[in-house]
Amino acid sequence: MEQINCKICGNQTSIAFNAKVLRRYDVKYFKCSNCGYLFSETPYWLDEAYKNPINISDTGILTRNIYFSKIVSSIIYFCFDKAAKYLDYAGGYGIFTRLMRDIGFDFYWHDDYTTNLLARGFEKSESRYELLTAFEVFEHFDKPVDELEKMIKLSDSILFSTVILPQEIPPKDWWYYGFEHGQHISFYTQKTLRTLAQKFEMNFYSFKNLFLITGKKLNPLKLKLIFILSHFGLNLYVKHRMKSLTETDSKKMLNHH
Repeated sequence: MEQINCKICGNQTSIAFNAKVLRRYDVKYFKCSNCGYLFSETPYWLDEAYKNPINISDTGILTRNIYFSKIVSSIIYFCFDKAAKYLDYAGGYGIFTRLMRDIGFDFYWHDDYTTNLLARGFEKSESRYELLTAFEVFEHFDKPVDELEKMIKLSDSILFSTVILPQEIPPKDWWYYGFEHGQHISFYTQKTLRTLAQKFEMNFYSFKNLFLITGKKLNPLKLKLIFILSHFGLNLYVKHRMKSLTETDSKKMLNHH
């Protein structure tokens, strides 16, 4: 019996199931009985999986970015320094960075795998940021601890999204496994993410599929309230109070060239 230790808490894991990835590779998945982390064997198929970094079935990309911009702008406005610099990590085509700059937050873009199409001129240039966002990124990590360490070097507040395991081991038709595109290799429970935060002696806050790992001590009730109210127009109040960077960015880029 193959024995692999959990990459997050170091406890023993057992084989959860085998699945066909990219319709041709027979891949083992392991489950940790302690923190609940579910992960694939060493992902040797990733080069193939990332031929198209944004997978073709991701039709929710715009809706998701617009949705997160409403929540994140509210959280930043009420809990962080709204005049500081922010970074969207693994920022894809630059959609989120552009949306946040349009609201008025000084956001920058970083992604090792994708071309920045919409936030050109606002690439990562600082070594530290007030907060780092990472949407739909954690499920792509082969070594979550190493990846989080890299992120914490850039900011001591990481706001990220991933879809939590809905049960111990979801059936193989669970959409989030993404076997057909092969890019999702790590799946978490609340306990897994809390364990990850504790590893770095940081605080952990959660709201549905959005999570915050931070060195700051925040009021969980206030955070929950901001999260709920941002679904009912709180973000419009924030937008009204902020000054959009759309126009100044345009002038800056004209002078830049």
